[in-house]
Amino acid sequence: MPSTLDILDKLIAYDTVSKNSNLELAAYVEDYLQARGFIVHRITDPGGEKAGLYAEKGPDGDGILLSAHTDVVPVEGQNWTKDPFRLTRDGERIYGRGTTDMKGYVASVMALADRAADVALREPLKIALSYDEEVGCVGLQHMLDRLAPMLGQPRACFVGEPTEMQVAVGHKGKAALRAVCHGQSGHSALAPKFVNALHLANDFMYELRALQEFYATSGNSDPAYSVPYSTFHVGMMSGGRALNIVPDTAELTFEYRHLASDLGKDILTRIQAAADKVSARYQHLCSEARVEVEQYNAYPGLDVAETDGIVPYAQKLAQSNATTKVAFGTEAGFFSELGIPTVVCGPGSMEGQGHKPDEYLAIAQLNACDAMMDRILEELRH
Repeated sequence: MPSTLDILDKLIAYDTVSKNSNLELAAYVEDYLQARGFIVHRITDPGGEKAGLYAEKGPDGDGILLSAHTDVVPVEGQNWTKDPFRLTRDGERIYGRGTTDMKGYVASVMALADRAADVALREPLKIALSYDEEVGCVGLQHMLDRLAPMLGQPRACFVGEPTEMQVAVGHKGKAALRAVCHGQSGHSALAPKFVNALHLANDFMYELRALQEFYATSGNSDPAYSVPYSTFHVGMMSGGRALNIVPDTAELTFEYRHLASDLGKDILTRIQAAADKVSARYQHLCSEARVEVEQYNAYPGLDVAETDGIVPYAQKLAQSNATTKVAFGTEAGFFSELGIPTVVCGPGSMEGQGHKPDEYLAIAQLNACDAMMDRILEELRH
């Protein structure tokens, strides 16, 4: 039997940073699962450079779904003291890019698949592996049309993002947006005669900050989060070609992360109202002056009631009495929207190790995940 560490050693060696193809890793996992009796479906991305997998073993039925992503974040610009794409053990820690986020969980799932190879299951074991999660859950969104009919309605889904094996019942949803501000071009010596697009961008950013203040002081609140309200963040701003030219365009790239109780459509309506307010301020000076807002990506949040049956069931399997809500986003909301009872539970700490140089996973965490997989196998065979 291959150990979880043996499998993880192979997974870490594949450089699946989101900008790269993951096809070699996908082929390895596909062959591995097929050799153990799983029916495997490859779901290729629109460009043919990446692939997700859906695998199933056992009789028809609801079963249990285990979900993970195969991509990792970049290592450039980080001060690594170890080879990020070679698994290194140092005492009770194993180092490498993706050990925590989240190839350690993938390796544990694959080791479970090996143990399930010769076991008669009374319910199916289902596995979904995606790509491009680290760039906004893009891969699973590409996969969903094909994946959803194959999934059926599992009675439980476990998304193995790092929670230190606590059962996470919630995270915020997120939307990524772009605002293009239009003004007038002209010579800077006559700047007051023209509408500077950067001025619109500045005013629109002020309106976003006012929206943040509104949600922080008057919006809904959930004390389970370290930041208990919905948030707004401008990550990039650009505009202008030269110092002596009044810029006719400027662009802001921004996001909001929202509580489940703050509906994304309502937030988007407020953002559009802010854009219209800024546009109106300048249109008497220039009819072309405007702020155009485009939402180009979004993923849903997760909000599982503590009374939902999936919570004590997951706690029993994880051997944890704790529940938590996590600051980062996951793919769990997509499965929950399909009506599948879903929680997040996996080895490692996102805050402690995720996305950092010398990313590592404690052996004890991996062992705890393997033990949970053993309990899942027992659930499926009896």
